[in-house]
Amino acid sequence: MKRREFMQLSGLGMGAFMLPSMVMGREVPVEQLLETGPDVAFKKQMADIALNAARSKGATYTDVRIGRYLQQFLFTREMQVQNVTNAESYGVGIRVIASGCWGFSATSDVTPDGIKKCAETAVAIAKANAKIQSEPVVLAAQKGVGEVSWKTPLTKNAFEIPIEQKVDLLMKVNGEAMKNGAAFVTSNLFFVNEQKYFASTDGSYIDQDVHRIWPTFTVTAIDKAAGKFKTRDAISSPMGMGYEYLDGLASEKIAGPNGLVGYRNSYDMVEDATMAAKQAKEKITAKSVTPGKYDLVLDPNHLGLTIHESVGHPLELDRVLGYEANYAGTSFATLDKWKSGNFNYGSKLVNIVADKTQPHTLGTVGYDDEGVPCKEWNLIKDGVLVNYQAIRDQVAIIGEKESHGCCYADNWDSVQFQRMPNVSLRPGTEKRSVMDMIKGGDKGIYIIGRGSYSIDQQRYNFQFGGQLFYEIKNGEIVGMLDDVAYQSNTQEFWNSCAQLCDKDDYRTFGSFFDGKGQPSQVSAVSHGSATTRFNGVNVINTGRKI
Repeated sequence: MKRREFMQLSGLGMGAFMLPSMVMGREVPVEQLLETGPDVAFKKQMADIALNAARSKGATYTDVRIGRYLQQFLFTREMQVQNVTNAESYGVGIRVIASGCWGFSATSDVTPDGIKKCAETAVAIAKANAKIQSEPVVLAAQKGVGEVSWKTPLTKNAFEIPIEQKVDLLMKVNGEAMKNGAAFVTSNLFFVNEQKYFASTDGSYIDQDVHRIWPTFTVTAIDKAAGKFKTRDAISSPMGMGYEYLDGLASEKIAGPNGLVGYRNSYDMVEDATMAAKQAKEKITAKSVTPGKYDLVLDPNHLGLTIHESVGHPLELDRVLGYEANYAGTSFATLDKWKSGNFNYGSKLVNIVADKTQPHTLGTVGYDDEGVPCKEWNLIKDGVLVNYQAIRDQVAIIGEKESHGCCYADNWDSVQFQRMPNVSLRPGTEKRSVMDMIKGGDKGIYIIGRGSYSIDQQRYNFQFGGQLFYEIKNGEIVGMLDDVAYQSNTQEFWNSCAQLCDKDDYRTFGSFFDGKGQPSQVSAVSHGSATTRFNGVNVINTGRKI
């Protein structure tokens, strides 16, 4: 088999391999995605049946989630469409407390009889679980909010845009990348719509319509004579927006050194792919980095992943307590460190907040999957650990009486549990641009985009790569570097934070498929920051043979 044929077939295989873990529900005709779901009156009627049935069997608390989940994924390679998937999932999940214990059951039979049986099953499961549970569930009080609704602010519903228009965009992306030096290119569009109805015995009836979008690609440049190839991924961020994110009408471009561009609240996918092809070619001849200590200037599209892994996951309270270890391990940030009141997580410049209200971000909704109104709260203030992420049955452990509003389930048949909200580093208060940051460096590296990474099971020792690396000498960028990764531990790294750009440079990075739990679930979460400098970080050469 010729190499090109192998690459094409393996690319098709990967496109198919990715689908099972991401698609939830059954494949449907594209027209079905545009059909109107059940109205609010019907959902309230079905919810009341569940609430009453559970109460009659002895439940002291019940919540009901009626969900319709829509997905559309497009996969392309070079000038071919690999796959278009349209999926719908519709059903009901019922969670109860009976005999002091949780019980959960779900059904796709959204009828009065189906829902009644599902509620009764949930109570029976709770009573069975109670026989082996030593302590009852302590659920934080939550005042009912009555009948309310919330919808992602958008001007263009991505599901209403014809597939032909989306394919045309991806073909243009691929074509421009290949014109500018890419030998191979894959591009994808991901669209998600969660139509969620929540009701509980607290007196809440909440209807929400949540939209998310993620355009992405990977380009590969090849030097056949040298036998080398390099890739560059998109520097897009998945967003809580509609198709307007791609139409350029809300264009907010942030220029950087060497013509580098960041994007905020809009994304020019064709422009980014064109730059990516040129930069992938440049990477082939880039100088291999000399290991040592460097000042790192980290772009938000890169820093977001470091925030996710070294702050977001270790401050999930279930990991701190050792109740959760799947995918990301437990946490070094144990309760004794928080209780001390002076655990130095980072320098005084480090202020990190959890937030499910920031516009256009992936984690933003009006209410979480326990009916709690969403909010913002501090995790790290002036470098000190001050709080965790906790939901209704956890907050009593940390002496609080109110949930943080960060409970989530990825589908109607998944039980809701604590999930990471948007976790972001506040920008600096002094006016400072990326160029100001670079001018202040004598020996540094400017890093853009996420790359490979590794972190231990307590979220402490880590290593991060990236997409693009630029050497800084005497306050100037002097060329591209390759084979760069930095190593540190969480506390050492965040204490090396020395300078931040201001709010004008603030942007978000996002994870569209963040895994957690057993059985596994995925969630979407954003991480905001401005470009930030970290002094004296250990950089290794990943290309050197041992």
